[in-house]
Amino acid sequence: MHDLPPVARFGGLIATDLRDVTTDPAALDSTGWWAVVAGFEGEVICARFADVRPATPADAPDPRAWHGPAPGHWRSSLDRAAYMDGVRRIRAYIGTGDVYQVNLCRVLSAPLPDPGRSDIDALTAVLALGNPAPYAGTVRLPAHGVEVATASPELYLRRDGRTVESGPIKGTGRTAADLTDKDRAENVMIVDLVRNDLGRVCATGSVTVPALCAVEEHPGLVHLVSTVRGEIDERHAKSAWADLLTATFPPGSVTGAPKGSALRIIDELETAPRGPYCGGVGWVDADRGTGELAVGIRTFWIDRAAADGPELRFGAGAGIIWDSDPAREWAETELKARRLLAVASGELDVNGRTAP
Repeated sequence: MHDLPPVARFGGLIATDLRDVTTDPAALDSTGWWAVVAGFEGEVICARFADVRPATPADAPDPRAWHGPAPGHWRSSLDRAAYMDGVRRIRAYIGTGDVYQVNLCRVLSAPLPDPGRSDIDALTAVLALGNPAPYAGTVRLPAHGVEVATASPELYLRRDGRTVESGPIKGTGRTAADLTDKDRAENVMIVDLVRNDLGRVCATGSVTVPALCAVEEHPGLVHLVSTVRGEIDERHAKSAWADLLTATFPPGSVTGAPKGSALRIIDELETAPRGPYCGGVGWVDADRGTGELAVGIRTFWIDRAAADGPELRFGAGAGIIWDSDPAREWAETELKARRLLAVASGELDVNGRTAP
């Protein structure tokens, strides 16, 4: 797949003619239009494209060019028993006062049956049909080992000049009636964390919460979503993106609170690196001082260097607090993964029905 040209797609735009690739986020405060993939473990890939324009129907990839894994071939880095044990261990940490909340995740992977015909851009087209999402996008940089397709519903950072906004999600159910006080408590905890993170870069007193625990509907489920907004302090104006990433990464909704303690527990309990999952995926227009990064959830990526051959990977997780029930948390990860894995494996048609 190294013969496929680099491309990025976000927000109705298509970017081609790759000019630069760097791991230095300071580039995002320079010039040009950049696609960004920030992995959970800290690696950042910034790719500057010279040709960025509204996508036309002729630019659309053919969904039929995607050849995904067989439905029954997905395996999880944590099985049901291991995940439920992880929930119990987190509750024990909460009981001793080490942490308030931890996002516990698992990585699912499956071999690609025809790696030479597995174009991540075509998978983005499949996801757009079977699971449309507000922050959907593609970053395809084959020569740099980056092939990511996201159907993320969650805003990590949006910047317009000095105004910056985040939209943390915490709380998931099949319908609004499934959402509980536990879900709302999760959301409020993470809102406090995001407020604190943004406060490190924003002017004192400028950080507000315009929306708290709003219910958003997405294909097959609902989320509780809050909005946190602030004004970047003048002292960070020339290095806004680099400083924002330093202050807020990884996103609070996929780590926990306090973030440092949560990250230590995640490292202890999870058995596979998250990679682009739970990181940041999106675009930055350095010339205009704008950009939009999604939290890398509902996100697929191809690992062509996997030990057993090229694999498609996907992550799913849940926020664990004192009131968490292990079986319910496992079921939440299943709910989050089920539809997306079915779409990627060709089990659903464009209307979300079981494919013939």
